[in-house]
Amino acid sequence: QVQLVESGGGLVQAGGSLRLSCAASGFTFTDFGMGWYRQGQGKERELVATIGSRGQRPYYVNSVKGRFTISRDNNNNTLFLQMDSLKPEDTAVYYCNKAQSISYIRFWGQGTQVTVSS
Repeated sequence: QVQLVESGGGLVQAGGSLRLSCAASGFTFTDFGMGWYRQGQGKERELVATIGSRGQRPYYVNSVKGRFTISRDNNNNTLFLQMDSLKPEDTAVYYCNKAQSISYIRFWGQGTQVTVSS
């Protein structure tokens, strides 16, 4: 049974930093590219960043490029998102999942809330 447990969110002032973690289980973590997604209040869920199965080819949406860094620890089945220079528009619930089109994803973890105050 797939389990995705996100953690590390919180309340931070604009310009601050947070490091999100995602503990994955129930599937062979090293077989899949992984991604971080977010959903702001009243907004659709969107892709934030992805990373290949061995940590290759990190990809970022333009709005976070240069501020966020995605990484993974395949020995511990954990995905990370380092978020620096946070902006109020980064406020959202952040989720991790396999890197694929959002429309194909049927299971989501509980997410972790990130709130950036101005």
